[in-house]
Amino acid sequence: MSPITTHVLDTAKGCPATNIPVILEHLNNGKWVIIAEGITNNDGRIMDWMNSDAIVGEYRISFQTAKYHNDKGFFPCVTINFLVANQEQHYHVPLLLSPFSFSTYRGS
Repeated sequence: MSPITTHVLDTAKGCPATNIPVILEHLNNGKWVIIAEGITNNDGRIMDWMNSDAIVGEYRISFQTAKYHNDKGFFPCVTINFLVANQEQHYHVPLLLSPFSFSTYRGS
């Protein structure tokens, strides 16, 4: 399993959000560098998209939600910035999504 994982749940439909393209980036010397890309599976998850350990620093994860909501949602992209403070820990970044709102938290 990757050191950084994600899970998208559609709170309006009450089910996992499938086939959402997701980009994971790391801030390196003031520039965002893509380190992983994936698409949520049938359970709304991306669990194995990094081949290396996460390093301490700032990351951002971007969910391309426009097509999922058939271009009728308010947020065409949801971007979440977060910090990896301990590279030996697992970082799970869930997204609770509906066409007009979203929330997130640090999962386990």
